[in-house]
Amino acid sequence: MPIGRQSPQSHSLHNNEFDQIRNIRYRFNMNTSALPARTFAAFLFDMDGTILNSIEAAERAWAAWARKHGLDVEAFLPTIHGVRGIETISRLQLPGVDPYAEVREVLHAEMEDMGGVRAIAGAPKFLASLPEDRWAIVTSSPRELAIRRLDAAGLPHPKNFITGEDVENGKPAPDCFLLAAQRLGQPIEDCLVFEDAPAGIRAAEAAGASVVIVTAAHERPIGTGHPSILSYEVLVAHHLAEGGLRLGPAA
Repeated sequence: MPIGRQSPQSHSLHNNEFDQIRNIRYRFNMNTSALPARTFAAFLFDMDGTILNSIEAAERAWAAWARKHGLDVEAFLPTIHGVRGIETISRLQLPGVDPYAEVREVLHAEMEDMGGVRAIAGAPKFLASLPEDRWAIVTSSPRELAIRRLDAAGLPHPKNFITGEDVENGKPAPDCFLLAAQRLGQPIEDCLVFEDAPAGIRAAEAAGASVVIVTAAHERPIGTGHPSILSYEVLVAHHLAEGGLRLGPAA
């Protein structure tokens, strides 16, 4: 989720330059002692903004929908990130609008637009290094769209995959992370969540998990006491003999 976002046009024009500058600054200033020092049973990853960047494509689809309904696009777009589409539309309480029909319309637009969808730096290698029974993707996106974006970004499909259809209550409710931990057979308190959006961070906190914030899609820091990383290039996952995982700085 972009914090202090620019217009979609400006973000698109300068995104690669911003990524390079932020990466240099973060590598120089990173305090590796801020990473969780404990051992975890499993890692749980949000998708959009956390292991891949789909902001440009998502905002194009949602901006078109917002204009159609006479909404203030600049005010509306920050509300779409990290939550399910049905909740985004339902809370607007637009008269005469069927939220489920509108969600299907936006989903169709998002499925047709993979422009700019790409992996967060280092994510493919980091995910590939994890045992398949020790990690999951936990996303608010519908499964069909999630798979399409993972393929566009060149990321693996997880063995354990929680999507927006799998829970009754979406983020910031903790249901999705609790379900992921259950399917992995691990206590949620022994799971580390990688998130980028406020709704997801609140969901992970409510579930009782530890949290690392991924800031690759942020344009300025967010107020949180959790450790943060710009990309997965700065991390390595150590596999312990008893089966646990521990984060460390990349060499």
